[in-house]
Amino acid sequence: MPMFKNYFKIALRNLARNKVYAFINIAGLAIGLACAMLILLYVKDEVSFDRFHHNGPNLYRIALKSVHHGSEYQDGNTGLLQGPRFTQNVTGIKSFVRIQSGSRDFKKGTEVESRDLLYVDSNFLSVFTFRLTDGDAKNCLRQPHSVVLTRDEAKKQFGTTAAVGKFLLLREDSLFVPYKVTAVTDNCPQNSSIQYKILLPFKENEADAKNNDNWFSFFLNTFVLLDDHANPQTVSAQMQRFYEKDAAEVFKAINIKYGTSESEDAQMGTYFLQPFREMHMSTTLPAQNGLQNASNPMYAYILSGIALFVLLIACINFVNLTVARSVRRAKEIGIRKVVGSERRQLVIQFLGESFLLCAIAFILAILLAQIILPFFNELSNKKLAIVYLLDAKLIAGYIALFLLTGLLAGFYPALVLSGYKPVETLYSRFNLKGKSYLQKSLVVLQFTLASFLIIATFTIYSQFNYLTKTDLGYDDSNIVMVNKDNLAHQRAAIFKAELLKYPDIEYVAPKNSGSWMTGAKLDNDSSISFAWETVDESYLQTLKIPLLQGRNFSADFPSDSVNSVLVNETFVKKAGWKNPVGRSVIFNYQNNKVYQVIGVVKDHHFAALNQKIAPQLFTMKNSNPYGTFYIKIRPNTAARSLEYIQKIFKQFFPLSPYSYVFKNEQNLRSYESEARWKQIILFGAVLTIFISCIGLFGLSVLSAQKRTKEIGIRKVLGASVQSIAAALSKDFIKLVMIALIIAMPLAWLAAGKWLESYPYRITLSWPIFVSAAVLVVMIALCTVSFQAIKAAFANPVKSLRTE
Repeated sequence: MPMFKNYFKIALRNLARNKVYAFINIAGLAIGLACAMLILLYVKDEVSFDRFHHNGPNLYRIALKSVHHGSEYQDGNTGLLQGPRFTQNVTGIKSFVRIQSGSRDFKKGTEVESRDLLYVDSNFLSVFTFRLTDGDAKNCLRQPHSVVLTRDEAKKQFGTTAAVGKFLLLREDSLFVPYKVTAVTDNCPQNSSIQYKILLPFKENEADAKNNDNWFSFFLNTFVLLDDHANPQTVSAQMQRFYEKDAAEVFKAINIKYGTSESEDAQMGTYFLQPFREMHMSTTLPAQNGLQNASNPMYAYILSGIALFVLLIACINFVNLTVARSVRRAKEIGIRKVVGSERRQLVIQFLGESFLLCAIAFILAILLAQIILPFFNELSNKKLAIVYLLDAKLIAGYIALFLLTGLLAGFYPALVLSGYKPVETLYSRFNLKGKSYLQKSLVVLQFTLASFLIIATFTIYSQFNYLTKTDLGYDDSNIVMVNKDNLAHQRAAIFKAELLKYPDIEYVAPKNSGSWMTGAKLDNDSSISFAWETVDESYLQTLKIPLLQGRNFSADFPSDSVNSVLVNETFVKKAGWKNPVGRSVIFNYQNNKVYQVIGVVKDHHFAALNQKIAPQLFTMKNSNPYGTFYIKIRPNTAARSLEYIQKIFKQFFPLSPYSYVFKNEQNLRSYESEARWKQIILFGAVLTIFISCIGLFGLSVLSAQKRTKEIGIRKVLGASVQSIAAALSKDFIKLVMIALIIAMPLAWLAAGKWLESYPYRITLSWPIFVSAAVLVVMIALCTVSFQAIKAAFANPVKSLRTE
């Protein structure tokens, strides 16, 4: 015991004497450990998703697989019929639950607010495990005018969680109807794909339940609960057999109605079951359409890789710095060996020092992880907390991480230091021999990773800038979007006229809400799918979309609102038309209604640039309601214009919720994933380059100490400070150049692969790689030049006095 006490005192004295060395070593380890902690937190959250449901192992989502033009597609959306029909006719299915996302207008006092919610079947809270704080899980959703709230929502609506029995006013058509709160649940866990604040009973009338057309109306998620002993593959096969039998006739009728040709290899598709717990990290069938928090496992892999390498680099730095400092402790080791210390005791001593440093670093890592957790949550789009780590398995994992880090960081230096010969160290004849292949290889590894991440950062930044700054083919500046669903054309025209009375409003263009996709036949007997937009004659002018051929819609031609359409260039190419103006588009499901093309608009990116421009058709058809207004305001008039728009909106639609968004801001939100990738890779690049530079600094210290006498001789013979500094730095720059040579082709391949997922992308070019190389070399040069210049300025007499 006294021996260990002595070791502890010596370790503390060494740290006190070498404060800069201790700070660099501890800081590097603390950063590496903090990264590892945060990644463990992230991975724990990812793998725990949806595992709190008691029925989880037996829960599956109904999904459909289909083949179109030789490509396979999978879809997790279903319609009204799949759940009840399969449950009634397939052995092994105990029950089903349908979940549909929606929104409703809520009235509180005189204020009207639109809120997102979920429509669910009455057994939702019996199948899924969301804990009730008040109410009955089996019966709370049975009545049509029931509503279930979470604790936070109850407190928001009523100021208390004791909300059962109270009423909320929800819009039904033009009236607000009271809904009774029948239950209150805990807030949804953060690791749940099903997120809600408000639940309403799923509404289904008898006619819809009997209508076989609803086999092919896909707008919700259907989950089934299987028997304990049911085989999912067997159940899926039974589902498919029943589907082919029950839906065959209506499938043929729909193909005839919508004009689907044989060339489009129309197929009924194949139903199968997706395990509920696999949904969160699925890339083919993600959580969507009312389900949330879908995750790409690539995020976990990349973050885990960054954390692993940062921790490994921190351990490498510990080894390099410890060996670099060993010359200063050579005499101490020699004296210990002379007075009888065994190599085993020296190994224990240096391992003990390693574990002491790791313990200090571990405490700092916990504090550091807590400090940067909000930033990490923003990067990873999570709501994690450190208390989430208070789990027996994770605590055991951290203990293992601590022991492993201590061994990795201390074992090699302990072996090297304990092997010094006492005679050489005591007579100052000791010198670190060898070419340090291990240390140099580790530095190459560090800078290879750092260079790779810097090139990746430059690539992602360039692609992000391309996506956000490329000409969209229309002008999205100073356009305010205001929603008003299901608005008739006549009412929209009056509202538009009132808005245009304000001098700071230049144009107003109504449009349908959301995205409408449909298909039709062409006059050459082919068929086409396209985005169907309902607009008025101001739409092209408001967005400054060029008209290439023909004419725009006009109030001077009454037939434009009945049978005229505009199409985009992609529509024309897909249709194979050479002279599109005057050609016909035939809507089979509208009793073969024929529309005539009166003009062609220039292709523009009406969807995000991560999607290819699709065929697009514009109509002014009176029976299609408007849902969004594009309001073009004069520059620098946003505050007063928005105030006027809100005032007029409330005058016209006092019972409708008002909200707005600027079109250019909405476009930027389409690239949130790219923005997050940009931040994650930048964060990883900064960390790896910082810790790699610490390692390079350690190696420069080691090199300067090995070449102390050489430097002294050079100075005595007249070498300048610049030439000595250059000689010391040259070897390290060679290592960095080797790292760049390795990293560049790897980064080229990885960046090229990543960019392939974008139909519109930058071209990988030499400036990205040259810029990254210059940055890496400059950082490395700054790191080693400090120690090189310090060694060059040293007094040569001191280094040569023992010769």
